[in-house]
Amino acid sequence: MDRPVRILGVPTDYGANRRGVDMGPSAIRYAGLEAAVRRVADEVLDDGDMEVVRAESTDPDRAPMDGRAKFLAEIEDVADRLADRVAAACEAGTLPLVLGGDHSIAIGSMAGAARDADLGVLWFDAHGDFNTPSTTPSGNVHGMPLAAALGRDEFAEMEWAQAPGLAPERVAIVGVRNLDPPERQAIRDSPVTAFSMSDIDEHGIVDVVEAAIAAASDGADGLHVSLDLDWLDPKEAPGVGTPERGGVTYREAHAALEAVAAASTRTRSLEVVEVNPVLDQHNETAELACELVASALGERIL
Repeated sequence: MDRPVRILGVPTDYGANRRGVDMGPSAIRYAGLEAAVRRVADEVLDDGDMEVVRAESTDPDRAPMDGRAKFLAEIEDVADRLADRVAAACEAGTLPLVLGGDHSIAIGSMAGAARDADLGVLWFDAHGDFNTPSTTPSGNVHGMPLAAALGRDEFAEMEWAQAPGLAPERVAIVGVRNLDPPERQAIRDSPVTAFSMSDIDEHGIVDVVEAAIAAASDGADGLHVSLDLDWLDPKEAPGVGTPERGGVTYREAHAALEAVAAASTRTRSLEVVEVNPVLDQHNETAELACELVASALGERIL
């Protein structure tokens, strides 16, 4: 790394349907994150965790649209503050490394990274996260951040949720394998590039990731890399709230992040989300998150 890495924890579970993911930042740090980053970066700055009100002390339906997007007011508050922190880190020439928390925090990460830049997004996830308040079957906002950042449907009226320098042509989803019918159709109808696990089976992880990087970086000033640990198969990453069988293997995940680090397009921001230590085994999912961060920042076997 040719830049300092600035770590910021966002201990939220507003967007998730299972408790515990708010402890993800602590679990990842405890698993050795700073040591892993120091293997590839000369300077590591840890800004600690953002202050977040606990979900149980709030009303999940205190939001517009009759509660179809749970904890939306709280998510807006976190997203606004996180966007400011990420934008400031980018402006200072550091690489923001955001630790979740549930995937709704990506709304703030992308808004901040795209504030003064044309942004591309690489989205490593088992899910499309393309639902909106009118299509979601659950109301959980961790299934909506890409739709929010792109201003789809109801999010068109929510300026706080949108990433100003992001266009759908520069979004690439990698390894998706579970989509709700409305978001499947929405992705098909959009300019977003999406690669399923079947594409990875057919073409191999490196070719797919390189194609995703090419799509996301076309005309971009930098990439936001979003890694949801449920992208991996549950045998590799058991400590996640929404596990889906048939995900990438340990070595495929490392190869993918190594390809990201090798790309000529500069990574502008990086986030790791959905580590749930309550559901984990011996903190192995958090340890894997640390390893994958190091690969994304340039660590190699040789």
